[in-house]
Amino acid sequence: MSRVQLALNVDDLDAAIAFYSKLFSATPAKVRPGYANFAIAEPPLKLVLIENVGQGGSLNHLGVEVGSTDDVAAAQARLSSAGLTTASEDGVACCYAKQDKVWVDGPSGEPWEIYTVLEDVEMPGGQLRTVDPATGASCCASIEPEGAVTADATARCC
Repeated sequence: MSRVQLALNVDDLDAAIAFYSKLFSATPAKVRPGYANFAIAEPPLKLVLIENVGQGGSLNHLGVEVGSTDDVAAAQARLSSAGLTTASEDGVACCYAKQDKVWVDGPSGEPWEIYTVLEDVEMPGGQLRTVDPATGASCCASIEPEGAVTADATARCC
């Protein structure tokens, strides 16, 4: 299984869910505070909506969802062999899921992730990532060995 991911910033999550439900004749696979995603069969698409008031209608990031950690590793090896700079994240909590992923930036700086979902997790305080996308620094959330996501209550990413 592989499908393209499109993550959009939206001003009003409820309005966006209503619109994209009609556009793709689909219901969201996951809805959380400030976040929703659709697993659309036709066309194969993972549509992610991130409530980001004032940034609505803009691109958040792009991606390709793949079936396994081995697929992520193969993508990282292929991209590195092609001379592209990559950044890997293993077992990170992002968008209400534990994921393995590799990031690469397009020629205009657009972020692309190739990732696999390992399991669903809840994110503290509506936080969507464990890494600050602006700096690449680790943020306030981490997955503990027991699978719980913990956070520094004073920090917030995305």
